[in-house]
Amino acid sequence: MNNLLETPIEYLKGVGPQRGELLRKELNIHRYADLLNLYPNRYIDRTRYYKINELQNSNSEVQIVGRVIHIKTVEQKRGKRLVATFVDDTGEMELVWFQGQKWIRESLKLNSVYVIFGKVTAFNGLFNMAHPEMELLADHEKSLRSAMQSVYPSTEKLTQKGITNKTVNRLMQQLFIETQALFKEPLPANLIDELKLIPKNVALFNIHFPKSQELLAKAQFRLKFEELFFIQLQLITKNLIRKHKIKGHPFDSVGAYFTTFYNHHLPFDLTNAQKKVLKEIRNDLGSNAQMNRLLQGDVGSGKTIVALMTMLLALDNGFQACLMAPTEILANQHFLGIRELAKDLNLNIKILTGSTKTADRKIIHEELENGSLHIIIGTHALLEDKVKFHNLGLAIIDEQHRFGVEQRSKLWKKNTIPPHVLVMTATPIPRTLAMSLYGDLDISVIDELPPGRKPIQTVHRYDSNRLKVWKFLKDEIAKGRQIYIVYPLIQESEKMDYKDLMDGYEGISRDFPLPQYSVSIVHGQMKPAEKDAEMERFASGKTNIMVATTVIEVGVNVPNASVMIIESAERFGLSQLHQLRGRVGRGAEQSYCILMTGHKLSNDSKIRIETMCRTNDGFEISEVDLKLRGPGDIMGTQQSGVLNLQIADLVKDRDILQLARHEAIRLLKDDPSMNKPEHQVLKQVFIELSKKRNIWNHIS
Repeated sequence: MNNLLETPIEYLKGVGPQRGELLRKELNIHRYADLLNLYPNRYIDRTRYYKINELQNSNSEVQIVGRVIHIKTVEQKRGKRLVATFVDDTGEMELVWFQGQKWIRESLKLNSVYVIFGKVTAFNGLFNMAHPEMELLADHEKSLRSAMQSVYPSTEKLTQKGITNKTVNRLMQQLFIETQALFKEPLPANLIDELKLIPKNVALFNIHFPKSQELLAKAQFRLKFEELFFIQLQLITKNLIRKHKIKGHPFDSVGAYFTTFYNHHLPFDLTNAQKKVLKEIRNDLGSNAQMNRLLQGDVGSGKTIVALMTMLLALDNGFQACLMAPTEILANQHFLGIRELAKDLNLNIKILTGSTKTADRKIIHEELENGSLHIIIGTHALLEDKVKFHNLGLAIIDEQHRFGVEQRSKLWKKNTIPPHVLVMTATPIPRTLAMSLYGDLDISVIDELPPGRKPIQTVHRYDSNRLKVWKFLKDEIAKGRQIYIVYPLIQESEKMDYKDLMDGYEGISRDFPLPQYSVSIVHGQMKPAEKDAEMERFASGKTNIMVATTVIEVGVNVPNASVMIIESAERFGLSQLHQLRGRVGRGAEQSYCILMTGHKLSNDSKIRIETMCRTNDGFEISEVDLKLRGPGDIMGTQQSGVLNLQIADLVKDRDILQLARHEAIRLLKDDPSMNKPEHQVLKQVFIELSKKRNIWNHIS
């Protein structure tokens, strides 16, 4: 029966070659199975018929029974419109068409009883409906329709070519007739009983032709669970396979480097969160399997020291370590930070970026190959073919969502046995996303800030309060503090952004004049050397104010900077606002973040700004961000294809996702290879899906 679902879509009665081509191009429907999995994106309750005198100007969709008594064509500025007068026993309204008028005029039957359906709006005291769906009452009463009507995803092109929602509904009915609704049940019987799921074929029928609201809800739950369950099976299986098959270098000993550093050179006591994470990492490194761990920690939570201590474990076991960062600024900061922390350990630590001089490169390449270079920190430059290691045991990747998958795999290929991998991010990933995107990585979280850090106070001010804000800045500078003022950067309009930034810079230089004040500026059109020089002037305290674009979002560490002003804050996303705020609050003094906006704010902007003022918790912020933007945007373009979910929604269906993950773990613990007789169909579907869903196979 299920082979029938592999039939090309043009063979379905009512489709044919032309429609088939359209469905393929517009909705990616190639086979019967693709049409079956085209789920409605909403439903209309067609159980109720309205009278014309009951209509409201609510922009909602209604159906009305009545007659067309008059048709006319009305000239307008551009083209014509067709207007019909539609009546029932309580009043009259107008039906309007702007397209396809000739065909509609010919097919409308005056004085026949029609059921019309569409959105109603009021215009000049009369209700009207544009481009209504129309059906003669006699046909309406005959057709197989459920109380709730499905509305399917569509495109402009499909509608133009006459493949309306009604057409898709008819094709779906045809599909159920041809397949007799006999669909394979992939889930094991005990799971269905335990979770009280409805059978697969009942779920599929009711998702397309719901008999009632209640059955529709059960059908949605069943299909969402199944989709997320298979994804989790795949991710967890991958994790298990990696732990069994991909051998890692066992780091058995905790030697002199680690213990000397821990006992004598720790600049501060580790927080409990840092200790917990180190313990998880040490367990991985000693387990004979390759470590693949994601380390999440908010800005300033102390990931760098965890990274260094992990590197020391690699050195203690006779291996080299590398740390790769997405930008030169960030790589430099890691290099300076790690070199300072490890200054008494007698280690050879170097940095390799695009601007490393050729003579220095040669030395680095030689020392890496002969093993005398212990730790290398760098950017994409580490991936060049010339870079060869003596024995790379650990690769740490910072802000990994900025690196594509191919780039990361280049690092692995530099060794016969792949190195252990620690991926670090200061962009908190909501738990829901982490479970689906990184379900095959083990996750560690540093969820407390080092002691002595005061939470940053965040406030929202309108442009009209600028004088008060400037007075506050002067008071802070008088206390010896420094200030960031950040302007948005939107790639498409760099000229405009540059103008905003330069206007701002000139205004600030006027309001904070020399010699009492000194202002730095950094933006994307400066040469790297100029940028570094300006950053350096600010970092060393020679200037009081740094005016910048978002260049400073990652990796500038100036403990003396205590105020972050974000201009046009409504133009930034939540995670960007949170990252920028993390540039202050690095010293022991109270720090502030001031969000400046105009008075006109969209609803989303209001939510973002209110969230920033309410909480400093990166995870809470990331959850709000996920709700506002959806999973595709958060992951960035190169990974958005990952979440091609057909019915589940990671934001709304968090609980179902957790249940699916729990059940998948339980099943694989009991039967890792899915070989039990009751898991045979499950295994077969799992193998089929694994072939098709190649997107899942290269996430990490």
